[in-house]
Amino acid sequence: MSLNWNDLRIFLALSRAQTLLAAGEVLSLDPATVGRRVAALEQALGERLFDRSPRGYALTEAGRKLMEPAERMESAAAATSDFRARPEGISGTVRVGAPGGVANEVLGPALLSLADEHTDLRLELVALPRVFSLSKREADLALALTPPSAGRLTTRRIADYGLHLYAGDALIARHGLTRLRDLKDVRFIGYVSDLIFDKELDYLPLISPDLRPQLTCTALMIQARWIMAGAGVGVLPDFIGSALKGVSRVLENEVSFTRAFHLIRHEDDLRVPRISRAADAIVAAVREAVSV
Repeated sequence: MSLNWNDLRIFLALSRAQTLLAAGEVLSLDPATVGRRVAALEQALGERLFDRSPRGYALTEAGRKLMEPAERMESAAAATSDFRARPEGISGTVRVGAPGGVANEVLGPALLSLADEHTDLRLELVALPRVFSLSKREADLALALTPPSAGRLTTRRIADYGLHLYAGDALIARHGLTRLRDLKDVRFIGYVSDLIFDKELDYLPLISPDLRPQLTCTALMIQARWIMAGAGVGVLPDFIGSALKGVSRVLENEVSFTRAFHLIRHEDDLRVPRISRAADAIVAAVREAVSV
């Protein structure tokens, strides 16, 4: 069946707001109307899109699969709206918080392009290894690995990305690194354990409880530079590790992780054009760069 944008608009609002009341506020609709429209969409598709619970609405597997085409239609609708709204354009300030690795490799170039497109838009990129509090207005948009569990925030799952062990080619030639036990013969590189800001970054116990990194840093790009210099072995996102010269994956079948980036924004900002435009640019850039 063909998908109707009006139905998908309600589906997207509920997927992000997670309650009928909050989605209704975003859409200026009665919560009961939101519930009826979503139920009608599910019936038309023959799929259950949400799991209902006292805490709210959570996407099912079918719902997650519908997100990508729904967001493509949303981007197309936003582009049409922007075209009609010109020539006044978009202005103001948008602050984006993100971990250093993805900020350096993906968001920096993406926000530069956005700044070139909207010359009256001021963009602030805060690249720090930390969790940003949107409730305290530390950022307008934040990229996170773990979605927030509280607050008047909306979460948009952007893309999954892969991670593997990487080492310099010269180090691999010397040590082989074809078995997990070979890791005991080389220096390991990783995060400072007591400063890991998100549990999704705590990889080492999943590889081996005996691994003790000798070189640690809170900044992922410094870890990458150490690996590229042949200083040791470490876990890197594939969108970073695969671009390093003289570096290759090791133990690819034995050590492999998948994580996801989520875009977080405050419910009150869902209708702010400059924040929505920045959010769309970030989603598009991250999906292009990191999707597995």
